[in-house]
Amino acid sequence: MTDVTKAKVISTSLGFEMAVGASLSALGLSVFNSPNYVVFPGFCDVHVHFREPGFSYKETIATGSLASARGGYTAVCTMPNLNPVPDSVEHLKLQRDIIDRTACIHVYPYGAITVGEKGEALADLEGMAPDVVGFSDDGRGVQSDDTMRQAMLRAKALGKPIVAHCEDNSLLRGGYIHEGCYARAHGHRGICSESEWRQIDRDLKLVKETGVSYHVCHVSAKESVALIRQAKAEGLDVTCETGPHYLVMDDSMLREDGRFKMNPPLRGKEDREALIAGILDGTVDMISTDHAPHSAEEKAKGLEKSAFGIVGIETAFPILYTYLVKPGILTLEKLVDLLCVNPRKRFGIALGCDYSVWDLEETYAIDPAQFLSMGKATPFEGWQVSGKCLATVCDGKLVYHSTP
Repeated sequence: MTDVTKAKVISTSLGFEMAVGASLSALGLSVFNSPNYVVFPGFCDVHVHFREPGFSYKETIATGSLASARGGYTAVCTMPNLNPVPDSVEHLKLQRDIIDRTACIHVYPYGAITVGEKGEALADLEGMAPDVVGFSDDGRGVQSDDTMRQAMLRAKALGKPIVAHCEDNSLLRGGYIHEGCYARAHGHRGICSESEWRQIDRDLKLVKETGVSYHVCHVSAKESVALIRQAKAEGLDVTCETGPHYLVMDDSMLREDGRFKMNPPLRGKEDREALIAGILDGTVDMISTDHAPHSAEEKAKGLEKSAFGIVGIETAFPILYTYLVKPGILTLEKLVDLLCVNPRKRFGIALGCDYSVWDLEETYAIDPAQFLSMGKATPFEGWQVSGKCLATVCDGKLVYHSTP
């Protein structure tokens, strides 16, 4: 680290320390040259929904990227449940053009696995491959074994990962929250954990057969963690993510409010504990937010009728720092690995002069009215947290600035 900045720079294996002091000075951010502040490498979220094109009333590339910058993120990967679905070069170009015009950070799109994410005909994987970070039908599980097998074989040949939303539709039975204590006590229809882990088990068999690089989205169940742990022990090229909400909440904390509804749902205490154990032993490789904004109207219909999805990119670090690092469950360096180092390494996303400056001592209550995202539905509303992002720099340019 240079002598230009007094702020503590968290060291990482990505190596960016020497550029930070000079960058702060060049940007005129001497106000942040304080030993009370911490500088982190730009976080990377490989699972976000920015809703454009097709659903810009929920979020846009511009608002989503700015919200990301406020959360300390300088790189994100956007899921393809859009309109049109990026399942061809033509459709993908519509999204990429918006990204090029309006994003303030690095935004990397996924291409769809199947046409229209309908789980039937495969999308134009070959045509999209040069311009996508991987292939996913996120929001839906690919139900056909043969379709997924063929997708894996083609992705393997292209050197791209399959990024799987694992959900067996035959096991959903109209559920909308976890099939657990809260559902039983309040008469709600539950989603069983098997709907997630059964398809992971199917996919892992196909990974062994095809040799594809495979990444599991938003893991929530203890059985899923066990399956992925075993797959790694067998040497399969498998990684996975979980979300901040699955690590600090469980279904006993549900309320009759749409801001507690997401897919997969908040599961039981044993599932949360298994996810933390998976992070500690390396089974769970990274934390992604699954930032999924909806309109206020779509989230105002209670647990049963509201749309699935919560926002999370502006609250991820404060929540994880306050409720996992400060109690000593994780080290700060481990959290940086989960939010930055591991996702960048897995998805080949380089770190340039990208960083954020934080005051870890500032405490406040999470207030959705302050979000830069168009989505405001968060189960963390009112939670007391420590850690405020003061500035975010992407490619040496200041993209977010908050008065300290």
